[in-house]
Amino acid sequence: MAERYDVQEVEARWQRRWEQEGTYQVDLDDPRPPSYVLCMYPYPSGPAHQGHVRNYTFGDVLVRYRTMKGEAVLSPFGFDSFGLPAENAAIKGGMPPRAYTEARIAELKRSVRRLGAVYDWRREIRSHDPDYILWNQVIFLELLKAGLAYRAEAPVNWCPGCHTVLANEQVLADGTCERSGDVVERRNLEQWFLRITRYADELVDALDGLDWPERVKTMQRNWIGRSLGAQFSLPVKNRPELSIDVFTTRPDTAFGMTYAVLAPEHPLVETLTTPEQRAEVEELAARASEESDIERLSSEGSLDKRGAFTGSYVVNPFNGEPIPVYVADYVLIGYGTGAIMAVPAEDQRDYDFAALYGLPVVRTVEPPEGFEGGAYSGDGPHINSRWLNGLDNAAAKAKAIEWLTAQGIGQATVNYRLRDWLISRQRYWGCPIPVVYCPTDGIQGVARDDLPVLLPEDVEFRPTGQSPLRFHEGFLNATCPKCGGPAKRETDTMDTFVDSSWYFLRFANPHHEDGPIDVAAARQYLPVDRYIGGITHAILHLLYARFYTRALGDIGLSPPEIREPFEQLFCQGMIRMDGKAMSKSRGNVVSPDTYFDTVGADALRLFHLFAGPPVEDIDWSEQSDEIIEGCLRFLGRVWRLASGDIGGEATSSDGSPGAGELRREVHRTIARVTADIERYGFNTAVAALMELTNTVYRHVHAGTDGTIVSEAIDTLLELLAPFAPHLAAEAYEHRHGIHVHTRPWPEADPSELAVERTTLVVQVNGKLRDRIEVDAGLGEDEVIALALASDKVQQLLGDVAPRRVVARPPSLVNIVA
Repeated sequence: MAERYDVQEVEARWQRRWEQEGTYQVDLDDPRPPSYVLCMYPYPSGPAHQGHVRNYTFGDVLVRYRTMKGEAVLSPFGFDSFGLPAENAAIKGGMPPRAYTEARIAELKRSVRRLGAVYDWRREIRSHDPDYILWNQVIFLELLKAGLAYRAEAPVNWCPGCHTVLANEQVLADGTCERSGDVVERRNLEQWFLRITRYADELVDALDGLDWPERVKTMQRNWIGRSLGAQFSLPVKNRPELSIDVFTTRPDTAFGMTYAVLAPEHPLVETLTTPEQRAEVEELAARASEESDIERLSSEGSLDKRGAFTGSYVVNPFNGEPIPVYVADYVLIGYGTGAIMAVPAEDQRDYDFAALYGLPVVRTVEPPEGFEGGAYSGDGPHINSRWLNGLDNAAAKAKAIEWLTAQGIGQATVNYRLRDWLISRQRYWGCPIPVVYCPTDGIQGVARDDLPVLLPEDVEFRPTGQSPLRFHEGFLNATCPKCGGPAKRETDTMDTFVDSSWYFLRFANPHHEDGPIDVAAARQYLPVDRYIGGITHAILHLLYARFYTRALGDIGLSPPEIREPFEQLFCQGMIRMDGKAMSKSRGNVVSPDTYFDTVGADALRLFHLFAGPPVEDIDWSEQSDEIIEGCLRFLGRVWRLASGDIGGEATSSDGSPGAGELRREVHRTIARVTADIERYGFNTAVAALMELTNTVYRHVHAGTDGTIVSEAIDTLLELLAPFAPHLAAEAYEHRHGIHVHTRPWPEADPSELAVERTTLVVQVNGKLRDRIEVDAGLGEDEVIALALASDKVQQLLGDVAPRRVVARPPSLVNIVA
């Protein structure tokens, strides 16, 4: 078998074989235990870059490992193929979006196949295919019937560069569009929404039970933003018929309320603003209307010109004192009541605002000793609060709510930061929203027999970026399904996150013709056992998918008992280059094709697995090529070991133990690699395989029993199979004529894992001073450290430093002092 290993020929041949033989295809009648491993399906932007390689390599290791563990692993692949880049390419004079998208899909698919990542390609889903559009639209109409989809006018985020509305989650912290970088504007438009807020409590409560990274769960909790507090009324001074409702999480601090603030859009702004203050208030409202919510909530920059006095006052019901009413842009009409009570002593933004506008500061919680100035929001005894004085925060909060309720002016309330999901997009390349507008019957869903509503191909893309659907008469003009009269078709398309919110359910049986989801197949495979993707999706895709899974179950389209889509989530680190995440939009990608054509896919896979902990970002640099070359050398050593061609390799046989020790090392490696894969410790698993390879080499040269060495090599190849699948398969078949990927995963013998113990004799100047039970495998440095740390030795030596230490591990250490 000592033939040359032709990387490109071998890898291409095994990739064809896995697909042709259906090695990783599973069917619903598969007798093995079901398992579901899924990498987030990608937007097809062209050939893979190193970020794709990293993601799909991690997923592929799990698929191959779990298959060898005897599971029927569902491993599908698809493409999130609607999106702006294809449409922007058409606007710039390129090919039509469909042709552009399908060309990019072909490029990415080729790259994924060359990586050796195995998928059941029979299940491929592309969100722009008519079949997927059909079921997307069926789901929308069912959500509409259930009251979970609705149309309303609302202030929205408008991107002038993309010429479309953005969800709040798509606006960056600096108020710019996450894709184009343009400053986002605020506009009032009629839009379609999905009622995700109906599930707010369940979405936040269920996070505690998820086996997800804590960072992701925290991000979702913060985005949902459930706040427990109180809502109560502030009567307007000299206007008994008017009052302002405010929500606060800290009603216990109300004695320190020295002013109130309204959002510029609050309906009482017009009424409460006096003629003298009108110009200033209107100027502030106009500025706020041009800013995104994120810009308005930003704590950066000065508060100057961000507030204006209305000229009116309300009465603080806790102490009967009149306080001024301001308008400020950092209060949002969509959160709480659109009005807040301001307690500058306990909130830093209120404190800064009060300092700027000369408003009083009344401290209601005593800060700890040594606290210097500013707002204090921590716990402590209440002061300046009459009947709350001396209470801690929790007790004071409960008593304040009790008082508000008894007075009939307030009550305990729960508020949420989460808003309903705005799904309307004023773009062409997306799933059409299947409704028409009839002058007689209003909004009507398209009849089931007329679905899917497909995008026309003969459209004109204008430089302005406006959707061509608005000007396409054949698409725009429709018939009302209720009265049969003329109607206008909806020209907005769905947010592409709708497509990705249920594709994992469709994968269970993508050929199901009786509905979007095969309920029996979904019960068999869902929830996804291992879901792999970037943390950038924490409050977009991952939150929407959790909502959709619940909503589809509740309207009868998927198993209602499946409430969570992903049992375990793994977020891999990013590939960075020059300090920035690698992406095509930044132009800092490194193509894997060069490596496929030279060192091969296995060496590149090992680099991504070995370079560092999978959860951490890694930097692509000149050292990356050196590590890849090192991985190639390691694979060469494995190939020569498996082929028996190691005669010329330099190695040391000094002190090499016999067959029993080799067997123990093999089984320890089995246990270590198995545990490492289960915890996504791929880098340490590869390191263990490298160590085992070195150990086997030593035993070969030491003349250890050939049968035991051969067994060790076979186990090495079986353990290596998920990581370097091509070489492991080729070597194993040459040795045995058997496909290693159909072999069972090695099982560690518990009796071989027991650590042998021995007695370490510790001498000082040749005299016995201590005996210590130690592991038999300890080395020289380890036994010396244990001997010097012995209490008996330290008592004897005191401050005297040893002149020399002689060690014969693991049984003897002699300290000369």
